[in-house]
Amino acid sequence: MISVTEKAQERVRSLLKEKPEMGGLRVRVIGGGCGGLEYKLDLDKGPQEGDKIVEGEGFQVYVDNKSYLFVINSVLDWKEDLMGSSFRFENPQVKGTCGCGSSFYIE
Repeated sequence: MISVTEKAQERVRSLLKEKPEMGGLRVRVIGGGCGGLEYKLDLDKGPQEGDKIVEGEGFQVYVDNKSYLFVINSVLDWKEDLMGSSFRFENPQVKGTCGCGSSFYIE
């Protein structure tokens, strides 16, 4: 399953306060970028049929079955550094990333 760090949970809760009609965070893996795959994160009202659901503190994370295959055993974190702030995945399945780091590939 996916783990969500405390910093990432704090950020999700902050985003959900701005949009109280949303119930959680949707995690998807889509085709794109020079590495072939990209993470896509959005707020969502609730789970869809077949979603895997991860319980956060005060919210849920929804992952469709196809995306779940690419993020299993990953850790979602919120990082702030000189390059900016963003959600980042520590994914043991990733074998490499593109030069700009926005896409990845799995062998």
